[in-house]
Amino acid sequence: MPNIKPISELRNYTEILNEVDRTHRVYLTRNGHGKYGILTMSEIDELDRYKTAFALFSKLQKAEERAEKEGWVDADELERELGVS
Repeated sequence: MPNIKPISELRNYTEILNEVDRTHRVYLTRNGHGKYGILTMSEIDELDRYKTAFALFSKLQKAEERAEKEGWVDADELERELGVS
């Protein structure tokens, strides 16, 4: 069950932060509506890794679609283009 508290309870922030761990997030409301979520640093790091992996996957997928449409470049042509011999 989600741990939902009004933002005014941050007056006792130590108590609130002690309730946060990887399996229990704390959600804060303002005027009765969800506004913020408190995460651990390890959760934030994990979300950043997923976000980066998703961005890379998206770029690779677009590149593959473009290559299928416009044609692939073979290794010799790439080396010539890059000036590598």
